Amino acid sequence: MSRAGLHYEVTAVNYEEALTYLQNLTKFGMNFGLGRIRELLRRLGNPQDRLRVVHVGGTNGKGSTVAMVASVLTAAGYRTGTFTSPHLHSYTERYQIDGVQISPERVALLIGQLKPHLDAMVAQGYEHPTEFEVSTAMAFKYFDEEQVDFLVLEVGLGGAIDSTNVVARPLVTVITNVAMDHMDYLGRTIREIATVKAGIIKPGVPLVTACRGEALEVMVRFCREKGAPMVLVGEKGEDMAGPGFDPAFPCRTVLWEPGGGEAGQGGQYLAVRGLCRTYGHLFIPLLGRHQLVNAAGAVAVLDLLAEQGFSIPEEALYRGLAGVHWPARLEIFRHRPLVLLDGAHNHDGARSLARAWDDYFPGRQVVLVIGMLGDKERGRVVAELAPRARAVVVTRPNSPRAGDWQRLAEEARRYVPEVYTIESVAGAVEKALSLARPDELVCITGSLYMVAEAREVLLEKGIGHGVHESGRL
Repeated sequence: MSRAGLHYEVTAVNYEEALTYLQNLTKFGMNFGLGRIRELLRRLGNPQDRLRVVHVGGTNGKGSTVAMVASVLTAAGYRTGTFTSPHLHSYTERYQIDGVQISPERVALLIGQLKPHLDAMVAQGYEHPTEFEVSTAMAFKYFDEEQVDFLVLEVGLGGAIDSTNVVARPLVTVITNVAMDHMDYLGRTIREIATVKAGIIKPGVPLVTACRGEALEVMVRFCREKGAPMVLVGEKGEDMAGPGFDPAFPCRTVLWEPGGGEAGQGGQYLAVRGLCRTYGHLFIPLLGRHQLVNAAGAVAVLDLLAEQGFSIPEEALYRGLAGVHWPARLEIFRHRPLVLLDGAHNHDGARSLARAWDDYFPGRQVVLVIGMLGDKERGRVVAELAPRARAVVVTRPNSPRAGDWQRLAEEARRYVPEVYTIESVAGAVEKALSLARPDELVCITGSLYMVAEAREVLLEKGIGHGVHESGRL
């Protein structure tokens, strides 16, 4: 089939109409399976088959890894697309080329091009594709039309039956880690969730992972069955294999260690023994020990691309990592009191956040603002964070999945007496700022939808402008 695919008359829509159309598709819910998107992409000329893809899955760290890999590829001179979800402030954030978001006009044009195909599918007896399937198809069409050199593609949910998994032959796959999240959809055990995520592993395509324990056993099994080389990411001196790991499995390693310079709250340094060379004194303007793991994973991906013949100069790797931007993940806003935003929406993320408090803000009292979706491990997240807080403000994420959001306050009162419930996110932010003393930390965390809304409130107040322009406070 040609690049254009089947031809239908384009439906004329503006950006607002396009967003409304996409929003209305959420009525189809999370309807898993690849049949609908494969049929839609067939009608579009299978644009995914013409793209060089790095496919990134995992429970936490997917977006950060995408941002790091893409930033380096752009620094190396490649025209690099990224498709990520969800967005913080604008739908256009999901589709970027070299860090520049798609224009609203282009989104409207793409919806106008896809809508006749969607109508035809339904008329011919196919199920209507879901909102995320349509968004994914738009991504493939857009990046194919723009003829990007690479597409760094984030898995939406899970792996095996996620709509991004129509990519038959990526250059590299990544599964950052596996933790308990989205259990209603992916499984009730680490092994079950890991099995779903391992569905993006392709025959002969190298996998980069920092998984451990049962999740690593699953990755090894899939790689062995599919003849996929594995690169295991870990800290220097760490016993990465653990119980049940087959030491005879041919596995290469990329090792990282912290340090190499003083960065403070503006970022951190690390050294990485990669596949091609050793990199010392790498700087990333992102906080959190987990970002060191993500950075080492990104280095592994880039080394694998270099082994496949793509030119990635060492200087581009340093410059690209130093210039990465990934907001609302341990993001500091310059203000007294200090304000920190982090989308720690599951227990594993909450543990990383708690460790970051100890690493970067030792001794500071914390005023915690938190709002989580109803299908998350709210009790475990609160148990991780609330005992460290002086006061907690519970708020409601703007999502139909918010559920009984006030139950979070009941959980918090088990650990801290000063707990407030304020439904509006803006009101919750105002309350936290009024409670906090100048030397304290206001931490806003939970659902990324809620954190995004809080970030908009802060920016409207003029809090945070310019903090990250230099990568340091």
